[in-house]
Amino acid sequence: MINVEGFAVNTYAYTFSHSASDCIETFSGSGATGLEVMMYPGHAWPDDLDAGARRALKQKSRDAGLPLITLNMPNIDINIAAAAPGMRSYSIETLCRIIALAGDLEVPGVVVGPGKHNPLMPAPIEVLLGHFHRAMETLVPAAQAAGTRLLVENMPFAFLPGAKELMASLEPYAIEDAGVVYDIANAHFVGEDLGEGFRGVAPRLSLVHVSDTPREVYLHAPVGQGSVPFADGAAASRAVGYDGPVMLEIICDNPDREIPASAAALREMGWA
Repeated sequence: MINVEGFAVNTYAYTFSHSASDCIETFSGSGATGLEVMMYPGHAWPDDLDAGARRALKQKSRDAGLPLITLNMPNIDINIAAAAPGMRSYSIETLCRIIALAGDLEVPGVVVGPGKHNPLMPAPIEVLLGHFHRAMETLVPAAQAAGTRLLVENMPFAFLPGAKELMASLEPYAIEDAGVVYDIANAHFVGEDLGEGFRGVAPRLSLVHVSDTPREVYLHAPVGQGSVPFADGAAASRAVGYDGPVMLEIICDNPDREIPASAAALREMGWA
């Protein structure tokens, strides 16, 4: 039987094999504190879920005692800081549909990436920040209207990879409108000290993503397959008083085995 007691679970590893509804069945009774559902056609996608399907998914989550904590759009597919206006518009429209879905499902958070730059010839930071802030001018009111909240994540491929830059970009927005997802694998991959990172994002910290990665190649691997200093991360999380969900965002071939094994290893390192 799957046991992830004390942790929430991201459904990334199940996007090709399961629907979001299937994932509720998989983790019902597992001790999971909730799910983060990835937005992917065939798994969970706004255009594929009519009003009846949305009601059914919400009720299934309630019946299982497994809340849907966040919806997360893979930020490989969209870019709110893109150079092309059409790409920015598509990305914002897609996120608005996901925000509306979160409202219908009564999901309290939607994970948002700040946008990507060209690593070979990045646009000036003021241009990228301008695109990001213009997107937020649409996304923040959409989230307010839907009764959900934007959670902006540190991402190594984004133009704001570090905690300090990310927090500075969010200064114009109220904490209740824009929180932060702090992903410790992402932080480790870009060389950020986890203690400094947690202290930096603490005022807006709403969710922690946990997985493993080496620094030579970017992964979200099971615990033990990279070099993330998990014990240090657990201590840093406690030091800032974080008591929210810890989300296992682990991408692997055998998630029914490897996600619970990661949960067990993390418990030994002080994460739950």
